[in-house]
Formats: sequence, structure tokens, C-alpha cells
Amino acid sequence: MQFNSYIFILLFLPLAIIGYYGLNALGKEKLAKVYLLVMSLWFYDYFNVIYLVIICASIAVNYLLSKGMSLLDGNRRKITLLFGIIFNVGLIFYFKYKNFFISNINEAFGTGFHLQKVILPLGISFFTFQQIAYIVDSYKGETKDYGFIEYALFVTFFPQLVEGPIVLHSEIIPQFRDKSKWKVDYDNLSKGFMMFARGLTKKVLIADAFGVAVEWGFSVASSTPLGEGALTIWEIIIVMLSYTFQIYFDFSGYSDMAIGLGLMFNIVLPANFNSPYKALSIIDFWKRWHMSLTRFLTKYIYIPLGGNRKGVWRTYLNIMIVFLVSGIWHGANWTFILWGLIHGAFQCINRAGKGIYTKCIGFAERLPVAKVWISLIQVVQWVVTFIIINVAWLLFRADSVGQFTQIMSRLTVHNYSIRTELLESFRIPKIRYLFALLGQNPSEMFTLGLSTVVVMMTALFIVLILPNNGQCQYKKSKLNLVCTFIMMIICMISLSKVSTFLYFNF
Repeated sequence: MQFNSYIFILLFLPLAIIGYYGLNALGKEKLAKVYLLVMSLWFYDYFNVIYLVIICASIAVNYLLSKGMSLLDGNRRKITLLFGIIFNVGLIFYFKYKNFFISNINEAFGTGFHLQKVILPLGISFFTFQQIAYIVDSYKGETKDYGFIEYALFVTFFPQLVEGPIVLHSEIIPQFRDKSKWKVDYDNLSKGFMMFARGLTKKVLIADAFGVAVEWGFSVASSTPLGEGALTIWEIIIVMLSYTFQIYFDFSGYSDMAIGLGLMFNIVLPANFNSPYKALSIIDFWKRWHMSLTRFLTKYIYIPLGGNRKGVWRTYLNIMIVFLVSGIWHGANWTFILWGLIHGAFQCINRAGKGIYTKCIGFAERLPVAKVWISLIQVVQWVVTFIIINVAWLLFRADSVGQFTQIMSRLTVHNYSIRTELLESFRIPKIRYLFALLGQNPSEMFTLGLSTVVVMMTALFIVLILPNNGQCQYKKSKLNLVCTFIMMIICMISLSKVSTFLYFNF
């Protein structure tokens, strides 16, 4: 079941809210948790009943392992932890990477191992990482005596189940135990509804609109990679920017919806998104993009590897390992792996260049109109960072490394034409009427080109200037609620044309 579907908005969500608070109001707090757990499993089961079997087995095994560790000590405790990590990593490997591994073995050694049809459970990377964190914390003695229902609800709570944020037991289970959160909080309910509507708007009206251009671009790249009819320089730039904005509004929209849904149940989920395209470096970008994944990788991989405590070169190695894991986590394709390594490499370059940056800022501060020079340095930083992010996203979206290199090679072919099929994706309705009012009758190509520029600049304005979800003030007022309902109605009308969230694939 998807957040952007009629059955979720009109049936599932009302039933979940009414049933949960209704049982709590009757003093059936334990039953209310069971009810919310069952609803969350229904939400997940709606995609495929096999998913339900897999996640339930995963929950049961991890819960038993965590309980077992509390009864063991010494080497037996370590062996149990090691088994738990192998079990969870093995689960992801089988469903997500088995065929990728076999196909690469076949290609490298000319073998003919058969590829099996494997159903990839949605959100397996998310709920598996959550449970790895849990058993590691259990080994450290940092988990409390949680009951099975509480643990299962922590893993399956539907707002964060299939696309994050990756939550920790210490920030979720205590909230379900907090009696003050068992009653309806109308401020949280209205705030959550407004956040949900905002996220739905980002997904339906913005992300999917850019998705049309992206699909066209990669369709052309697949059918005509080189020669006449291949993508031109301006088409590549437009498609690249379109994907940059599509994945931003898609993931940002989901994050807003997830946090809003959590608030409807008085559960505060951690922020997962903080205006990442405002970043002035790749280090800054990863403090803003997919923040819960960054937190997990830092706490459970980077720090145990030694972090930055074992010298410069060991720090760089640890960073590259972390981003290799990040790339692998995103998907079974060399494009994801290289994407992760590129981000890791630029993280290392950022660290190595900190001294140069500090000297540049120090020099600028001694110049006349120092603020202007410092601002200029920051603009250059932003431009370089944004270009790196864009090119990396193009690799991330490509079907293969070969397709990416073919697209990039087209940038050396001096063809600057743009096909109307691509520009049609950005057509602003009724824009010709505006020109008619001004007594103008521009060409169709000019109209489409202007529409494209306006759409791109508007998207850039939103991601760079407007406040992000965490900065917005969601006040319960008649005007805000009316505007929210209007947005919801507009989005509901468009739901039949809506695609799945991009991170559903991870």
C-alpha cells in the first residue's frame, strides 16, 4: 500500500487512527498496540503476502537473538551477535544481491549459473538496518526489557516501514510507552495532516512532473545511445536537472508524509531531510540528505572502524568503506556502488582541502568588502558541489555504467538542439493566453523553452530559498486547514497518474 493511493488515504489511514485512539480511550492500551501492529502488517502485506512472511520471520529471529544475548556472556554473546549480523546481511544479500553476484560471476568467468526469480521485499534494507542496530545495542546492553509486541511495532510502524527514516528503538518504543501519547492530540493531528498534505503535493505535483522528462531522456538513451537521434548537450542537462529535482521532491515528499503520519499517532520520527541542495560541500550534503542513514552508517560502521581516531589515511579508508556500504545498500548495480565511491572520494577531498578553505576565508576577511568576497567563495563552493551532486545522480539513475558513460560522452558532441517532446514535459497550461493578453504571439518553441526555464528556476527557488519542513510553522488555523484541504483535493484528482516512490526500490 502506498501513501499516495486512494485506499491508503480514504480507508486505511482513517481506520488506523480511529481504531488506535478508540481502543486507547477504552483503556485497552495493549490491544491498541496490537491493533496498530496488525494495521502496519496489513499495510505491508498489501504489496505481496510473501513480504509478510519474510518480515515476520526476520522480526522473530532478531527478537529471539536479542533476548538470547541478555542471557549469555563472553564468547557465546559475541557469537550470537555475529550470527545475528550474518543472518540480517544474508537476508539482504539473498533477496537483493544474489542475482547481481551470479550475473557478475557469469560475466567474469564465462560460467552459466542460472539466475533465479527472486521477489525483493519492499523496504528490506530499511527494516534490516533497524534490526542490526537493535541487536548491536542489545549486545552492548543498551536495550531495555521490551516486549515482543513493542519490538514488532517498532520495526513495522507503517509511516517509516518501507522508506524510512531508519529509526532507533530508543527514540520510538519509549514514545509508545508514554501514556500522554495515548490520547488524541488535535494539534499534532492537524500538524501531521498539514505535513502529510505538503509531502503529497511535492510527490504528486512536482516530483512526478519532473519524472516525465526523466523517463523520456533515459528512454532515448536506451534506444539511441549514440549517433543521430541520441541525446544532445542541452537535453542531457535538462534530463540531469530533472532527475536531481525529481529525487529531491520524491524523497522529501515521502519524508514529510512519514513524519506527518507519525505525528497523527503522537509519535515523533527523526528528521531525514534538511535542504540538502543548500550544501556547500559533499560533507555538508550528507549531513542533510537521508540523515537517518548517515547516522546509522556513522554509529554502526564508521565509529567501530575507528572513525577519525587512527590517523588521516585510516580515516579516508573508513570513509570509503562507509560510502561503499551506502552504495551497495541502495541497490544491486555497479552504478550505485560507483555513486557511493564518488561521494566517498569527494568526502575525502573535502577533508583534505579544509586547510586551503580556511586560508581562503582568512585571506578574504582581510580584504575590503570582506562579506562580498566570502559570499563569492561560498557561491563557488555551492556551484561545484551542486554540479558534483547532479553528475552523481545521473550515474545513480542510469541503467548501467555503460549507459552513463555514453550519455556523458554526448557532452563532447556539439549539438545544442532540444526536441519538443522533452520540453512538452514542462509546458505551463494556458501560458499562450498570457502572451495573448500582452499582445504577443511567440513561436511554440519559444513558449516551451520559456516554460522549461520557469519550471526549473521555480524548483531551484523552492529547494534553495523556501523553508524546509523542519522550519515551517504548522499552526492550527482555519486558513491553513482550508489550504491543506484544497491541496489534498488537487492531489487526489491527480493520484491516478502517480508513480511509486523512488526509494521503494531500496
